[in-house]
Amino acid sequence: MAQKPSRARSSDQKVTPKGAAVAEEPAKTAGLELVGFDPESEPYVTGSNAPAALARRTLEQAIGLQIRHHRKSMGLTVAELASAASVSNGMLSKIENGQISPSLTTLQTLATALNVPISLLFSEFEERRDCSFVPAGQGVTIQRRGTKVGHGYELLGHMLGGAIAVEPYLITLADDAAPYTAFQHEGTELIHILTGEVTYAHAGNSYDMKPGDTLLFDSGAPHGPERIGKTPLTYLSIIMYEKD
Repeated sequence: MAQKPSRARSSDQKVTPKGAAVAEEPAKTAGLELVGFDPESEPYVTGSNAPAALARRTLEQAIGLQIRHHRKSMGLTVAELASAASVSNGMLSKIENGQISPSLTTLQTLATALNVPISLLFSEFEERRDCSFVPAGQGVTIQRRGTKVGHGYELLGHMLGGAIAVEPYLITLADDAAPYTAFQHEGTELIHILTGEVTYAHAGNSYDMKPGDTLLFDSGAPHGPERIGKTPLTYLSIIMYEKD
């Protein structure tokens, strides 16, 4: 009789920055239950904790979400917008909840009351799922503060939609590159070393990094390469932040 696979175990992880004590904690797993998992009958899933993608909204739901979003952004109550658009409170509530299909005339009056083009009310339904493909060596070269000290930035892709901006860079430090630890911006950043060695500083701590090492941090604190060791030094930098 075949034995059931045992529950997956995570090994302890620790990060040991210079001059900073870091408590050892078990690495958090994605919470997947592997006991009794049958790959022949059960669908594959990722190890991410991201919520499952929502089913595509109906046109009525998409329009309702847009109306509610713009109403709240203007600080209007349901009653105030309903009065401005000459519809009943109950009808507006049903429209916002995607329970009825409003006429074009009603949508036009709502758009006018919200001071937005009627086409904007359909934008949620027509939103694309972006994908960016950049062949090797064809990323966009970006001029940033770091380029002044021998830091080269190659943008590897971009996303057009969504509330979160993601900027993936391939960063190359030339042999004569100068250390720079004063980078500071909103969001979260991940760096992953590809080649070379570097001591990377963040918020007063220092991390000795070599190929395969990864650092994830709040990029609102000062950070950057403190000491450049073995070259050529290349690493991925992925910056994520909320759009305005």
